[in-house]
Amino acid sequence: MSISTTLSVARAPIAAFAAMGVLWGTFAAVLPDLKTQLDASESELGLLILPTPLAAVTAMLLAPLIGAALGRVALPIATALMAAAFALPGQAAQVWLFPLAMMACGGATGLTDVLMNARVAALENERGLHLMNLCHAAYSFGYAGGATGTGLLRGEGWPPGWVMGTMALLAGIFALMTFERDGTIHGLRKPKDGTAGHLGLIPVIGGGIVLIAFLTENAAENWSALHIEQTLGGSPEEGAMGPAALALTMGFARLAGQGIVARVNPFRLLMGGAVLSACGAMGAALATSPMMAYAGFIVMGIGSSVIAPTAFSLVGRLAEPQARARAVARATLLGYFGYFFGPPTLGFLAGAFGLRFAFVFAAAMLLTVLILAPLMARQNRAQMA
Repeated sequence: MSISTTLSVARAPIAAFAAMGVLWGTFAAVLPDLKTQLDASESELGLLILPTPLAAVTAMLLAPLIGAALGRVALPIATALMAAAFALPGQAAQVWLFPLAMMACGGATGLTDVLMNARVAALENERGLHLMNLCHAAYSFGYAGGATGTGLLRGEGWPPGWVMGTMALLAGIFALMTFERDGTIHGLRKPKDGTAGHLGLIPVIGGGIVLIAFLTENAAENWSALHIEQTLGGSPEEGAMGPAALALTMGFARLAGQGIVARVNPFRLLMGGAVLSACGAMGAALATSPMMAYAGFIVMGIGSSVIAPTAFSLVGRLAEPQARARAVARATLLGYFGYFFGPPTLGFLAGAFGLRFAFVFAAAMLLTVLILAPLMARQNRAQMA
């Protein structure tokens, strides 16, 4: 199938992934200005952001019910709500309003994440295509674009309210692109007639792999700049290159993985990606200069790029058809614990033992995929027996 046809088939989820990347890239880049606006310390800011994952997890638990109720417009509405929510933190001039705004961001993100991954899984199995890497690449490029655009707007002296409002409008345009003639995500709600299908351990194991991928990926994006500047004595400009190099590498690697995944055993791909990413994390931990750290982050990005998309794709492919959407929703929920709790975990370790140890811990977490991937393969064989 041609590239144009593949892009046409996956247009809606690609747009949702890109919108989410733009919004979170914007948030990461504008965070220093939000901190100043709120006149909060680092620890106070952490507490103000804490409601975000709680709202996201709640929304993810409710996502199957909400998605089933909204039918074919579920993904467009969720993406539009997410875009609107990210305009709010920049408007929160009073401290007590900020956690409420972040709860809106977390809830809308959690809802969108479940629905867009479930939609990709459905399209993959309906059309016999591999689309997860392509869609996750859209997130990586959106993240890099959102962060870069935010940096330019901040350089022009724009306040955080205008920056986040502008980028929210951009994400809203992507939301319009998620409309499909029939975008209904079937199987979100568990039927009561005994035909629900059995979830089994596949989504739990797959979700564990996604958790590890998101934990290390998001933590590295959040802490790489600090590692380069504080541990290695790099300049702020050199520090900013750390997360940018990681995000762009993952984007291009996921595009390359779009073709590789069809020709390589997916379980071996998971293990190979984990080993490569762990080597990159160790390289960053042992770096003695910013250039060595960049090399480590690039290797880490190449390896990590295939882990989450491959795990999501396997969950959708190996689940019983009538339980596929619910299986992907469960794996997404588990994965999100890594996405939100990864940065503070590495931050705690960095505070206690140093940033080098934090990246050693990330490498150790990645190597647990060498246990989980074969376990997932055995579980699949047991289900088929």
